[in-house]
Amino acid sequence: MYLNDTTRQSLLAQLRKNADVPGRRVLLTGATVVSMDPAVGVLDQGDVLIEGDVIAAVGPDLRAQGSIADAVVIDAAGCIITPGFVDTHRHAWEAQLRRIMPDVDDLAGYVTSTLLGIAPVYRPADMYIGTKLAALTALDSGITTMLDFSHNSRTAEHSDAAVQGLLDTGIRGVHAAMAPHFGDWDKQWPADVARLQEQYRSKLLTFRLASLATDEIAGPALAYGPDLARSARELGVGVSVDAVFGTASSQAILAWEQAGLLGPDVTLIHSTGLTGEAWKAIGATGTTIALAPTSDAQIGLESAVPAVDEALAVGVRPGLSIDVEVALASDMFTQMRALHAIQRMRAVNAVYGTGQEPSRIGVQDVLDFATLQGARTNGLADVTGSIAVGKQADLLVIRAEDINNMPLNNAVGTVVLGSDTRNIDSVFVAGQVRKWNGQLLDINVEALRGEIAASRDYIMAQAS
Repeated sequence: MYLNDTTRQSLLAQLRKNADVPGRRVLLTGATVVSMDPAVGVLDQGDVLIEGDVIAAVGPDLRAQGSIADAVVIDAAGCIITPGFVDTHRHAWEAQLRRIMPDVDDLAGYVTSTLLGIAPVYRPADMYIGTKLAALTALDSGITTMLDFSHNSRTAEHSDAAVQGLLDTGIRGVHAAMAPHFGDWDKQWPADVARLQEQYRSKLLTFRLASLATDEIAGPALAYGPDLARSARELGVGVSVDAVFGTASSQAILAWEQAGLLGPDVTLIHSTGLTGEAWKAIGATGTTIALAPTSDAQIGLESAVPAVDEALAVGVRPGLSIDVEVALASDMFTQMRALHAIQRMRAVNAVYGTGQEPSRIGVQDVLDFATLQGARTNGLADVTGSIAVGKQADLLVIRAEDINNMPLNNAVGTVVLGSDTRNIDSVFVAGQVRKWNGQLLDINVEALRGEIAASRDYIMAQAS
């Protein structure tokens, strides 16, 4: 991928010219391919063929098999190709408020400031620009699928704006709709999700219901239970449940299990400080888990320890998420590294002085959580999360010979421990190029900057 500017521009022109042609072929060749597909593994020198919006082939030398014919050929030597990262939980509408509380003391501080004090003044236009900024940032950092836990749906117009913010970026978006915690709203949720499904039909957009674990924060209307489970079944969508932690959530999980409300279409977010009985119920029902490593640790949610060991002990491989940008980093590299370090620290500490061998996760695990398991958690395991024939072509091209990555000795280790956003050369979503030569495409950054600043200034003035 270390091509001169003229070649780069020529390739981009070819990619854009044929972008909407059915069956258009793009061959990425000569890269190290980290497929995250157990049947393929890691190819030290491999090729990936895209046809239309899907992965048509992956192998060590597709040129020799005739795949170069009629294809836009991209020499990716010196690069690593991986599946796009999958974010299983982000409150995207808050992006204008990034890092307003970098040292937030606890959950109550976040809830009081952001959800009680600021969220009620958001207009639909603010929902749109915040969600758009979050999605663009996700794409820039290699997240090709993002679940937007949109818990400020005050009116149908607010929901429309959030959905449009996803669509206008080209990200693979999951709109998880929830009513606001506090303030006035139109009581259109959850019924309005049926309208959203009908109105916004896109191969890049799916829907879920979002809820809270218990009524402690915002009352019973937002708490997961039989009524919301019934609504989800009628809509044919999954449910993402936030604020899952501690004794009250543990009791709720056992009640959900008894009522038949758990399963693979339900995602429990955070899951810190849960009882052993609750974890047994999660494992027995195949319920999915979305960890938020930096959120759990920095905000101090219950035990403040990401529950990766507890999940793995009951056979659940979790997805990873960003959570709230008001206090946290925006990228998946940070989540992978934080989880990798925290778990390994705990594992060694647990057996320190005993002579026992610590049970540590590795870089392959956290990359799996950030890709394939994230897709499974979002209900999209058959769509994305690995480089496998028939799946959507959601791909990253990461420069392995940049100053912070050279020389390439271990591809998975380089992605997880060495790389960051600056090394992401190209991003493809459904076969369409969204980032090229290190730059997001079709974005007027100066105009976006002005829109974001104007929205933030309005919000903060109204909330003061």
